[in-house]
Amino acid sequence: MSNTPANSSLPLPPFVGWDTFPFEGDLKVKSLDASVAVEPTRSGEDSSDCSACAATDDKYVWVNERWRVRTMDRPTGLPMVLLLEPRSHLDLGDLSNLLAAELGVMTVRIERAIRSLDNIARVHVNRWGDGGAHLHVWFMARPYGQLQLRGSFLSMWDEILPPIDEVKWREDLSHIAAWLEDFGGTAIAQPPKIVWTAPDRFDT
Repeated sequence: MSNTPANSSLPLPPFVGWDTFPFEGDLKVKSLDASVAVEPTRSGEDSSDCSACAATDDKYVWVNERWRVRTMDRPTGLPMVLLLEPRSHLDLGDLSNLLAAELGVMTVRIERAIRSLDNIARVHVNRWGDGGAHLHVWFMARPYGQLQLRGSFLSMWDEILPPIDEVKWREDLSHIAAWLEDFGGTAIAQPPKIVWTAPDRFDT
């Protein structure tokens, strides 16, 4: 973007008129900041300061000897959001041939696991990498019939929509964990416990 002056006025792109765009009303493109000479380090560049490396297996949905699958701390707006991470402190370009091949297999396997849930139309797979240095690949499920959520704005809708039901979310996580465990590894996520209270009396 070096050919774009930092203080120039940029036009609105055509996608602001798409049905899938989450916002309406008067919009304005932000001024583009000037380029920096040195970019800041990402979170967890050093493995000693990496939250993914420090996290124990009980914080994950499913694990094996080389990969781990996690989710958010609580439900979000989409029916399912998962992240795939290597155990080793690696970014995408650092993967060995073995891990690179396994990444492809794991990507397909997780996509199928999410689509095995009820009412899932598509699973979007994304990798950005500007925030955290430890490789994390996102899997975001679009609910069936929600056509306005199609396309590249799905991650925005996830933060806009109200959180889904937590009990259903935990049930689905345990289903995915068990689905993945069928191919190896260990399912960590378990279904929510049933809270049952005995009646005061039984009618006869």
